Amino acid sequence: MLTQARRRNDTTARPTASVALCRRVVASSCIALATFVSASACNSGKPRAQFISIATGGTGGVYYPYGGGLAKVLNEAIPGIRASAEVTSASVDNLKLIRDGKADIAFALADTVADAVNGRGAFAGGPVPAVSLAVLYSNYTHLVTLASSGINSVADLRGKTVSTGSPGSGTEVIAFRILRAAGLNQDSDLTRQGLGASESADALKDGKIAAFFWSGGLPTAAVQDLSHTPGIAIRLIPTGELVPKLQAEYGSLYSVLLMPAAAYPGMADGVAVVGVANALVVNRSMPEGLAYDITRVLFERQPELARIHPEARNLTLESAVKGSPADFHPGALRYYTEKGVH
Repeated sequence: MLTQARRRNDTTARPTASVALCRRVVASSCIALATFVSASACNSGKPRAQFISIATGGTGGVYYPYGGGLAKVLNEAIPGIRASAEVTSASVDNLKLIRDGKADIAFALADTVADAVNGRGAFAGGPVPAVSLAVLYSNYTHLVTLASSGINSVADLRGKTVSTGSPGSGTEVIAFRILRAAGLNQDSDLTRQGLGASESADALKDGKIAAFFWSGGLPTAAVQDLSHTPGIAIRLIPTGELVPKLQAEYGSLYSVLLMPAAAYPGMADGVAVVGVANALVVNRSMPEGLAYDITRVLFERQPELARIHPEARNLTLESAVKGSPADFHPGALRYYTEKGVH
């Protein structure tokens, strides 16, 4: 039996001449086909698509529509680019995505960028190799409550339920710093919730929180929608008086901005708030040519970006190079030098 099994195996192992010939023909055909496909791809003249991920923020803020607009103009203006805007928890998460190579471009608050490049706070494990392409616009720190709440200052948040922003957001960073500057502990002096802009607005409207922090441009869609809700009157709480304390600890990252009365319905007067710049950042390893093209398109297509969100109107060559706590990418510097900006 053993001998017979060997004979059957031997017979199976030896292909006939015709089978062997067929195999050689198929193999040759496969090689020829692969060569043809490869040659066709090489001769098509079309560059291979390069996918670009843009880390933005929540859908109720400014980063997401601004980032969506940026993706659109990059796709139209740079051959082979396939850019997309990604919903994230914003600044802190965005810089971690840049660090880990999971995003190519990110929107981030300057104070969070400073922590990232210096390896402190949420980035204590080591510096993030982030560099700037441009400083885009300034964020206004919104501290929003209902007009009927009786809350008139940061100190009045003691004992209240307050949203301090999504975990991993720049809003959370600045909210904690403002609370400490006002003499409040975010863990023991209030009941804290971590909600994004849209979720915070809904929670305030439903009576689940007394107030919420939000760091964003003007107008922020979630706050605007809340202010248009029938039966709802909002109040913006001033925070500008805390800027000197913030500057004493963190330097010139913070400034006083006047939120104009026209920012949202129901505001009777302008409100002085904490301001901080926003930067568009990339990993230091991004090729110089790509960084140059992104910066170029950002300015060349600015009118279109401004139609998508009005904060894009605030981008200028002069302001783009001021206030970044990170170095600028060599590609961005080449663009600014060509434009006579130093």
